Amino acid sequence: MDYLLVDDRGICEEIKVPDREFSNSPYRLYRFLNDLEDLLASISSDRDRLQAICPLVQRLLTSSYWLQVPEQPPDPELGWSVQMLYDEPFFPLTVQLVAWLPGIASPIHNHGAWGLVALISGKEKNTFWRRSPTVEFPGKIERVGDRVITAGEIVTFMSDTIHSIEALGDEPTISFNIYGETNYEQRFEFDLDTMSAQIF
Repeated sequence: MDYLLVDDRGICEEIKVPDREFSNSPYRLYRFLNDLEDLLASISSDRDRLQAICPLVQRLLTSSYWLQVPEQPPDPELGWSVQMLYDEPFFPLTVQLVAWLPGIASPIHNHGAWGLVALISGKEKNTFWRRSPTVEFPGKIERVGDRVITAGEIVTFMSDTIHSIEALGDEPTISFNIYGETNYEQRFEFDLDTMSAQIF
């Protein structure tokens, strides 16, 4: 199992996640959410939180086979769909299943929140970027590198990680995504042609 972290500079690195002993009892979504709440309350560093969350996600995906097939296939017009599994007002967490049609690519963006993507099926290319502002173009970015993420891998992001994704292969790409509390004033979509950033 590969656990990856992409920092605010677009650097992708493998992170070490300590082995944990879990019971063999079913690990249901509500237990997972309770464990996440405890982690968020006890760990303040986003990087440390992500390291602690990774094994819980792995346990959930191994135990909960219903997550392997989302109820919402990718929208044929949009090329993607989002099935919200958890989103509660005034609680800094959303949990989603996201499905992409092959060949569909996202705009270049950040999330304004820490995030975790566990690929359930398919594969996707993540391209990572970093800010390189100038006086004339404060929204300018430059490409750092890319990584193909395959089923079973988990990639985590800091709040200002900038990336774009493209679904590869012949089958839809399905991922289990978690995002922390979003700072909407810091969530941007980047345009390479105009070297600008727009809040979205």
